[in-house]
Amino acid sequence: MVRDILVNQQSNYKPIADYGIIGNLRTAALVGIDGAIDWCCFPYLDSPFVFGALLDSKKGGTFRISPTGPYHSRQEYIPQTNVLRTTMQTSTGALELIDCMPVRGDLDGCGYAKSDACIHRFIRGIGGTVEVELLWEPRFDYARGLPEFRRINGGVLAVSGENLLTLGEIPGEIDVRQTPQGPSLRSRFTLHAGQELCVVTRWDNRDPRSDVDKSRRVIEETISAWRAWVDKPTALGRREWTGEHREKVLRSELTLKLMAQGDTGALAAAATTSLPETIGGVRNWDYRFAWIRDAAQIARAFFSLGHTREVDVFIEWAERVSLAEPTDRDLAIMYPLRPTTILKEEELSHLEGYKKSGPVRIGNEASEQLQLDIYGELFGAVHERYRLEERFDRDISPFLQKIANQACRRWKEPDFSIWEPRSGPAQFVYSKIMVWVALDRACDLHRLGLMGGDKAKWRATQKEIRKWVLQHGYNQDINSFVMVADGQDLDAANLLIPIYGFLPIDDPRVQNTIDRTLEELTVNDLVYRYRCDDGLPGEEGAFVLCTFWLIDALTLSGRLDEAHRIYDNLCDHANHLGLFAEQIDPHTGEFLGNFPQAYSHIGVINSALYLSRQEQSLGAEASDAIVASI
Repeated sequence: MVRDILVNQQSNYKPIADYGIIGNLRTAALVGIDGAIDWCCFPYLDSPFVFGALLDSKKGGTFRISPTGPYHSRQEYIPQTNVLRTTMQTSTGALELIDCMPVRGDLDGCGYAKSDACIHRFIRGIGGTVEVELLWEPRFDYARGLPEFRRINGGVLAVSGENLLTLGEIPGEIDVRQTPQGPSLRSRFTLHAGQELCVVTRWDNRDPRSDVDKSRRVIEETISAWRAWVDKPTALGRREWTGEHREKVLRSELTLKLMAQGDTGALAAAATTSLPETIGGVRNWDYRFAWIRDAAQIARAFFSLGHTREVDVFIEWAERVSLAEPTDRDLAIMYPLRPTTILKEEELSHLEGYKKSGPVRIGNEASEQLQLDIYGELFGAVHERYRLEERFDRDISPFLQKIANQACRRWKEPDFSIWEPRSGPAQFVYSKIMVWVALDRACDLHRLGLMGGDKAKWRATQKEIRKWVLQHGYNQDINSFVMVADGQDLDAANLLIPIYGFLPIDDPRVQNTIDRTLEELTVNDLVYRYRCDDGLPGEEGAFVLCTFWLIDALTLSGRLDEAHRIYDNLCDHANHLGLFAEQIDPHTGEFLGNFPQAYSHIGVINSALYLSRQEQSLGAEASDAIVASI
């Protein structure tokens, strides 16, 4: 999907959907369709931003390369990569801008890829002549550290304390101006057809001189690395099942890989912080951390595409961070991407927020919550990876026994569940179901001889949980599973009940829950998480992953016409690059929440898989019926 837009002025804030993402398995940047990098954290994803106009158009800083006058812009990825190409057409000519964060080596798993903390911006004239403007405004420490600019070797060094960022040689005459928000560098130059330039911004003070040939080699090396990872042969084969959805799955696969930290194995929930769930609202959170739940689901999506090493790395990471905890502390719901990052939530009052949607937050208060569903997510990933294996690659049985015993011990406690409400803990039905999942998978791994432990205790607790859920989790008056024990509010997470095997898909209670979700939580084929008080003011958008869950439940129910309609409608809401935010306004289609959101792209992959397998199954049944009738 390629979108062509007319750009005739620089507005304060672009739609969230107007961005693409590049990255190097350490950090990432958002590149607007107008050639502006408005979000980039260096040198890591959870570091303070260097360019943050996304969260404050005046104070945040940007790095823009674009024509000086009106132009049409198109943006697309170089196929099978995370290297972004933006084409800008003016009345006098056209240019191509290729944005790349270098990465090389083996991208499989973690520890084998190499990357540099820099961005290569390769500019090529592809017709006529174009007057181009370059704007460079780094802002360190979330714009709390204003830099000083110094000339070095034909380039510029921005310095603030220990923070250093260089800008390589650029054409044209450099104009540096002091503004109340800090120094601003501009340059204008004319680009002719066939002319090639490259500008590099780098997180250090190394020689910034530009080398077009070197940058071209770096970009080619990065393209090769991404394609090698996508096409890596695996025991599960490639995407023969994806069919018509292949390109959507491919883009989601590459986007999920950008959430991975190539040196630790941690998997971030999203690339940004504080993009609002409601414009002007306060539901703004930092997602640049590794939730056990999100990371487990990312790992399972990778596994469905044949990336077994990514699942192994997740399990190794989960065991490692768990063992690093004090011995008296249970598995936490989330961990920093790097041990030195602070999880404590802080509001940055000096930033106005995206479209004045404050507060801007770093850290996340939810890190102190109890969320029981993480046990099921962790065991779900381990079970899916190893259920057909005769042994683990290494002895993780003690770790898994510890987690299963924690689940047994804590399942009766009130928690905050998957949606992390700020209204306080409750007896969430979905949490109990996920503890059941954890113990079910633990018992099966025990049966397979893959782990030891007190299977009898786990099985007895599992039966107790099942009885509790069926007694307190299903409301006969509204014919649906509900959010909290003996409550009346719906929870879209209960769409996962048949997917995790708690009840079969044809159970009337499952089908009733699907129908109630369609009636009560769905607007214009987009699904809300819930529609009840969660302790925060304001509304939120429809949740992209919940919509995919509805598609999966309909698909397993054999309701393929409904599933296809909703899937196609949802994919039509993706941006011009096939990317999704966390939420969508069901009335306007506007993206809301952090972007790109790992959860959303997990849904793209899983729903394509369910649809394809169901269709293949029905096709086989139809063929058998034809043969039988002859």
